[in-house]
Amino acid sequence: MKKILLTTALTLSAGIAFAAGHGQTVRMGTEGAYPPYNFLNDAGEVDGFERELGDELCKRAELKCEWVTNEWDSIIPNLVSGNYDTIIAGMSITAERDEVIDFTQNYTQPDPSAYLAAAEGVDLENGVIAAQASTIQASHIASMSGATLLEFATPEETIAAVRNGEADAVLADKAFLDPIAEAESDLMIVGEDVLLGGGIGMGIRESDAELKAKFDAAIQSMKDDGSLNALIVKWLPGSATF
Repeated sequence: MKKILLTTALTLSAGIAFAAGHGQTVRMGTEGAYPPYNFLNDAGEVDGFERELGDELCKRAELKCEWVTNEWDSIIPNLVSGNYDTIIAGMSITAERDEVIDFTQNYTQPDPSAYLAAAEGVDLENGVIAAQASTIQASHIASMSGATLLEFATPEETIAAVRNGEADAVLADKAFLDPIAEAESDLMIVGEDVLLGGGIGMGIRESDAELKAKFDAAIQSMKDDGSLNALIVKWLPGSATF
């Protein structure tokens, strides 16, 4: 739910289409660096909420799937150019992104963003706030009249900026920040939660209506039988369920 449109994707061709149902392998594109949504485990394999969800969706859609990792700042352009067939990477559904790619229905409710800082009383309205580049959090900070946005390529760098005093706080998904605050005594959640985005969905090329329909049906079946809620409770405790 963190992510926002990469406008450079507008310049890429959207003519590539995936012929679903003809034996091809669906390549599932993810970042692999945003726990608990997606991360690389000790074996170097994609793991987390979206790995477990994606594998189940592929099973229900009767699709053969493989996982591909891609850095966040080029994840939309590389979908459009055909380097993989879906994005399943904590990507919030936004109107701006929908101008470039399609989305399935959401598989999470809009989840709150939160601020993480090294001390209480940080000036969140006029301070220096770190965020991962090209995220809905970065866009939100940029829209604020007083705060100074400090962007980084990876979520780990935003946390480091708070630790070393380069930034007063970081704004990110609360599900990402909560475990960090619990594990590190010198970092804490501060201020009020911020609701951003329309929930997370799978990104699909606009030319792939058939593939989108297959995943839409699989997501709906998991909502209907409660299995999606079970995964949310397992991986995203405290997040809203369906």
